[in-house]
This record gives sequence, C-alpha cells and structure tokens, in this order.
Amino acid sequence: MLRSTFFRNTSRRFLATVKQPSIGRYTGKPNPSTGKYTVSFIEGDGIGPEISKSVKKIFSAANVPIEWESCDVSPIFVNGLTTIPDPAVQSITKNLVALKGPLATPIGKGHRSLNLTLRKTFGLFANVRPAKSIEGFKTTYENVDLVLIRENTEGEYSGIEHIVCPGVVQSIKLITRDASERVIRYAFEYARAIGRPRVIVVHKSTIQRLADGLFVNVAKELSKEYPDITLETELIDNSVLKVVTNPSAYTNAVSVCPNLYGDILSDLNSGLSAGSLGLTPSANIGHKISIFEAVHGSAPDIAGQDKANPTALLLSSVMMLNHMGLTNHADQIQNAVLSTISSGPENRTGDLAGTATTSSFTEAVIKRL
Repeated sequence: MLRSTFFRNTSRRFLATVKQPSIGRYTGKPNPSTGKYTVSFIEGDGIGPEISKSVKKIFSAANVPIEWESCDVSPIFVNGLTTIPDPAVQSITKNLVALKGPLATPIGKGHRSLNLTLRKTFGLFANVRPAKSIEGFKTTYENVDLVLIRENTEGEYSGIEHIVCPGVVQSIKLITRDASERVIRYAFEYARAIGRPRVIVVHKSTIQRLADGLFVNVAKELSKEYPDITLETELIDNSVLKVVTNPSAYTNAVSVCPNLYGDILSDLNSGLSAGSLGLTPSANIGHKISIFEAVHGSAPDIAGQDKANPTALLLSSVMMLNHMGLTNHADQIQNAVLSTISSGPENRTGDLAGTATTSSFTEAVIKRL
C-alpha cells in the first residue's frame, strides 16, 4: 500500500511530544450522544464549494466521525476594518478546529484579506506548510521533503499603510518580540518532534537590521533551550537559490521565517515538490484554535465546471484529522488520495496534466478507501 507518513507525523508526533501542550493542542471532545466531532467548514469562493463537496463525500464514505458545521465568513466592514460575522466566530471558537476552502480577496480595494482576518481573529500564529514529493507523480525534482513554518500575524501583512502625500505610500513592516518568540519556539518544538536536527531562520537582517534583526536575535536566544537542535540563519535570497538548486539540503531541517518570506518560499517549495499548489496542504496553528486550509486560489475561471483538484483540501483535512487524534481515518484517506494520483493521468485533474474531473477523481479516491 502506498504510504507517506510525513503529513501524519508532522502533526501527530508533534502533539505527542511537545513540551508545552498548550501550544497547538486540540482539546475538543466528541458529542457524547453521537460520538462525532463537530468541525466548522468554510467552503470558500470559486471552486471552494466543489472541492468541499468532494471532501464531504470522501469523509462520508470513510465513515469519519465528523459532523460539519457550515461557516459563512463573508466580510463585514466596520469603520474601515474587515471583520467576519459573529456566528462564524462563535462556531470556530466553539469547535476549536475548522477546514477552509479558498477565499477570494479583491485586489487593490483597500480591504484586508479574509485569510489574514481569520488569522488575526483567532490568533493563528504559525502556518505549517509541508512540501513533499508524491510517489508515482513525476516533477522536476524527486524525493523533495521540505517543512516551512511561517509567522502568520504580522510583518508586511500587518496592514499598516498610509498615504504620505499624493503618489507616495508608506507600508510599515511590524515585527514584535512576542510574535517572533512564539513562532520560533514552535519551530524548535516541531523540529524536535519530527526528528529534524536543524532549524533554519530565513531573514534579511543585512537590510532590515532592526526588524529581521529582532527575529534572528530571538532565535539565537531561544536556541539555548534546545541544545539538541542546531540553529542556522540564512538570507532569504540565498535560501531561494539553494532550494531550487538542491532542495535535498533541507530534508533534515525545519525552516522558519517572517510572514512575507514564508508566503513566497512556501509556494516555491510546493512548486518544487509537487509542481502545483493543488497538492499542497496547510495548517494554521493557534494556542487553542487551528484552521486547516487549501492554499491555492479560488480559480473563478473554472468554478462550476467540475475541473477543480480537491487534493490540497483533502490533504489539509488529513492534517486536521491527525491534529484531532483521528489517525486511522487520516491514514485511510491519505493513502487513497496518494494512490489515486500515482495511478496515472486518467485519475489526475487537468492541473496535473490529467483527464479526470473533480467528480471522477472523488469516486476514484472512494474506491481506494
């Protein structure tokens, strides 16, 4: 049977061994009358409803003990700030875990993205992005196995901008010690839990001497608490060059970086490992609440055409199941998804140079459960 333990280990082993169980640990319980867990489901925009339907069908076929609670996060604008509806906040706060499809953000409209709003609202300080080659699906590189942890709440994404004068805009990058410490500590604990002996801090402190300098200095301070983990620092431009020329150099490491660098580098990693964001899972971790998401866009150009690839959302749901302790169901779905992709182009969607539809891919996964 085709197996890839990475997506399981990066959540289950972490939760089993972390020294600070309050960081990222799922504490929810099933409904005592049904034995099922309730999970908030943000289906998203564009292709979101289609790939969400695929997840629901596969979960039902696998008898996963989960009841979905639909969550509408249509933005509300109050005094120039983007917020989400209170029922959605209450649902996610109650359930402690959510699965999210892609959300569209208007470009250049002056509104903060909904993804950032969710991270801010629920304190989702760490974005965990594994990028691993899939056996039987050939891409530029083989045996890619990368882990990147991105600070999720500040940096250039803080939304602090103003017009200095006509034609001149200032955007402020915010870096704080508290946010830097919690994500870097998480990275050290994560590396220890999955057996990776190196943590690499990616930065540009040669230019951002105060901002990135603070991030690097916090890492150096924390490293004293982790003598079993080697701390390395690396300029972002060097990281980009090295990862595209020799991704295997990062196989035994966990990289951690400020927000914008992490956004770019994690997509690059995904391209190297799978050649598509359509195969990339993601977890947004907070102290109590976690949201698992497909990181690709909403693809409105193919919405409603039965062409979308649900794999990213499915593998994100696998990470979610491991986070919740439902590891057998996670393994079952993961193996079915990966074996379907490896079986040939007839079971791959168009973004993977295949001929499958969303529906036929879903049915092929169900047959392999």
